[in-house]
Amino acid sequence: MHQKKFKEVPVEKLRWQCDPKSLGIKTTDDVKCCEDTIGQERALRAIKLGLEIKSPGYNIFVAGLTGTGKSTTVKQILEQIDTTGKVPDDTCYVYNFARPDMPKALRLPPGQGIDLAKDMDDLISTLRQHLPLVLETDKFKKQSKDTLQDLEDRSKAMFKELEGKLKSKNFAIVQVQMGPFSRPEIFPIVKEKVVSWDQLEESVGKDEFSREELDKLRKAHDALSEELENTLRENRKIEKSVQDVLKKLKYEFCHPSVGALVDELKEKYPTKSVQKYLDDVQENILNKLERFTEKEEKKEKTAMPGLPPPPSDEFLEFKVNALVDNSKLDGVPVITETVPNYKNLLGTIERVMDRNGIWHTDFTKIKAGSMLRANGGYLVLNLLDTILEQGVWTALKRTLKNRKLEIQIYDPFQMMNVALKPEAIDIDIKVVIIGDPSHYQILYSYDEDFKKVFKVKAEFDTVMDRENASVMNYASFIRKICDEEKLAPFTSTGVARVVEHGVRLAGRQNKISTRFSDIADVVREAHYWAKEENGKAVKGEHVMKAIEEKIYRSRMIEDKIQEMIDEGVIMIEIEGKKMGQVNGLSVYNLGDYSFGRPAKITAEVSMGRAGIINIEREADLSGKTHNKGVLIIGGYLRGKYAQDKPLSMSASLAFEQSYTGVDGDSASSAEIYAIVSELSALPLRQDIAVTGSVNQKGEIQPIGGVNQKIEGFYAVCKSRGLSGSQG
Repeated sequence: MHQKKFKEVPVEKLRWQCDPKSLGIKTTDDVKCCEDTIGQERALRAIKLGLEIKSPGYNIFVAGLTGTGKSTTVKQILEQIDTTGKVPDDTCYVYNFARPDMPKALRLPPGQGIDLAKDMDDLISTLRQHLPLVLETDKFKKQSKDTLQDLEDRSKAMFKELEGKLKSKNFAIVQVQMGPFSRPEIFPIVKEKVVSWDQLEESVGKDEFSREELDKLRKAHDALSEELENTLRENRKIEKSVQDVLKKLKYEFCHPSVGALVDELKEKYPTKSVQKYLDDVQENILNKLERFTEKEEKKEKTAMPGLPPPPSDEFLEFKVNALVDNSKLDGVPVITETVPNYKNLLGTIERVMDRNGIWHTDFTKIKAGSMLRANGGYLVLNLLDTILEQGVWTALKRTLKNRKLEIQIYDPFQMMNVALKPEAIDIDIKVVIIGDPSHYQILYSYDEDFKKVFKVKAEFDTVMDRENASVMNYASFIRKICDEEKLAPFTSTGVARVVEHGVRLAGRQNKISTRFSDIADVVREAHYWAKEENGKAVKGEHVMKAIEEKIYRSRMIEDKIQEMIDEGVIMIEIEGKKMGQVNGLSVYNLGDYSFGRPAKITAEVSMGRAGIINIEREADLSGKTHNKGVLIIGGYLRGKYAQDKPLSMSASLAFEQSYTGVDGDSASSAEIYAIVSELSALPLRQDIAVTGSVNQKGEIQPIGGVNQKIEGFYAVCKSRGLSGSQG
């Protein structure tokens, strides 16, 4: 039978090498410092689209694996974006005189929020000093005195008329003390003396006064008491009239002063909402002038012995809570929230406890979050940080969907009720959230609101084409790290070794890695080893030393596995021939480090109808992809050998000495060889290791982790002794 021969891969083709001379530089000082994002054209175009479309929902989800430069790129783009546009308005909360539980939101031009707060404090301070002086003028005193005198004369005339009537019927008005109060009462006059009814009853009992005369007096008393009540009622009307007239008089005298000061503020703040607020302020001041004209000592609150006086501000409703002050901004705000809990992101309403242990709050305790501070600009968040904070994700989506921010306390257990419901604030913000591609797929599939508020996906790739421009970009990136962190420059050989490392990380010779955080680590560590040798520049050997040391720090598990192979604890054969046995190649992934080692794969066949038995699956040690690979083997065997007769066979497959689980379909070709070898009684060479998945047509497919697999088998062969035929 003719056997197809394959050419061996030449040594120079096994690994791509970068010629230092091709770089055309001596050191990285000869190249321009990198300022742009490298190798992420697709993501950059998506971010640009999201930032420039102002329609609702065009917020950006930046997806990519760790180390691809997502956060750095977003930061650079937002720093470079034209932020010299219109500075957003200030945001304030003020007292709602009609609904005290619903504070009003005001939007003012940048810097005017703080100014309004100060001007309102100055207004109240001025009025507290000025209004009492207005009421001390001779004109006010004369008019109030004349008004009071007129009403007092009417009151005196009524009581004088009543007293004359009482006197004519032998009665008099006496003030009777009732606890802390006194009230007028009518008593009879007998023998020119005012006597009480009890005294008259005693006199009747002693026959000093007749019962008929007493009854006559009581009857007259009842009629006169009704007249007294009518007179008192009229007097109370007069007293109320006095208060109303005085209040009106104060209003007339104080209105010009209050109106003039408020008009100055209205001229300074022409915003319609502020004008309406100042009208309410003026009306409230004029309706409660007594607060401004009372003596200070009467308004002081006493404290309990041993305790400080209770904090209070009786003019609280005239304060302005300037939540967001944009006076220091030169353009639109760009905020990165690193701790996106509910309070930091969405704001809150703080509460304070008084000396009686009672919690209370007011509109001045409303605090802004980063979302409100970024209003009119850009807000950057990390997805995991945002999702893991209770209540934040739902509130964030609701705010972006409705484009309104409602500031409330996040209290899922309703431990403390807050009676305030601040007016919602209109939000015009662009949110950039950074996460993994897998998280994007989950949210897109299961969260209905997600696709409505994050319409732009910017995905970062882990590799880019290995071209001359890409190689020079690596040199520029190295220059940037060196400049920013004051590192020694890299020689051309140092740059070449870093570029080769980037190609190795990509896993393909025509690609180069864009996981620049890993590349930057190699640059820093190579600088360390150069300094250890007192070198003034980082050379290729320093880069190789950094890579080797990084591997050494992480390869303890690899060394222990190799030790067990050398000692025969893990049985691997690398010479001779065996039936139904082949060396597969496995990759162990430890997160920060991965390596390859051979694994013995065995097959046993017999007559039967069970087909292929995957022992790993039966033991719950087989992953989904490995299960698929074994099923594909069954399809291949049926297509190859069971076209005119049924395939009656039971074949068991196992990864020997595997106890932690197997996944991936790369072993499917090796498993086919083991089964066919056992069926045909043809032995397989043990000095050849096999990897690669196979499809149902028998075609070997591209290999993953090829570097680790080849190096892993080579390490075992080298340790046992190279024969020249191994591969």
